Amino acid sequence: MNVKEAYDIWATQYDTNKNKTRDLEAISLRTTLRDLTFHNCLEIGCGTGKNTQWLLTKAEHITAIDLSEEMLAKAKSKIASENVKFVQADITQGWTFASTKYDMVTFSLVLEHIEDLNDIFRKLTYVVQQDGYVYIGELHPFKQYSGTKARFETEDGLNIVTCFNHHISDFTTAARNNGFRIMEVIEYFDDDDRTAIPRILTILLKKQEA
Repeated sequence: MNVKEAYDIWATQYDTNKNKTRDLEAISLRTTLRDLTFHNCLEIGCGTGKNTQWLLTKAEHITAIDLSEEMLAKAKSKIASENVKFVQADITQGWTFASTKYDMVTFSLVLEHIEDLNDIFRKLTYVVQQDGYVYIGELHPFKQYSGTKARFETEDGLNIVTCFNHHISDFTTAARNNGFRIMEVIEYFDDDDRTAIPRILTILLKKQEA
């Protein structure tokens, strides 16, 4: 299913249905960023605001982007702050929403829906300030290999969102090729069971000198 259409429909139940991927990615973001300080944050894939409220405790200003108007409506209903600017945008198009340079950019469960990773990392080079960070939290490629994809059920049946398989090396290669240093790569498991397939992959990057 088309990504925008899918998330517009999913928004009605996104916060309330059982979703291990959503919940574990929220944990991974907080764990990865808890010891970092930053001021201007670009949150890509803010959805219904599951991470936005926490990011507000760290950043002075957040530009929160999502493709889905319905997901953004949910986020706006929960978060009333002059320090957050919500914007509907398609990140495969021009990044006119980026009005400044950011010292933190976060991607939460977004890049699995993007076919051309290099295009996104190329755009990042223009909006991340020197020594700024990029956080990536994604459904682990191993989960995708086993057939797991973003999906949800409605009265009309099962809806599977359009996704693209990216290997871990696809992320790291695109990052390095566009001037980012890999700070850490961490895997998160359901119930911390390390004998199972990891559910979430997180990558923390830092922009290097040109």
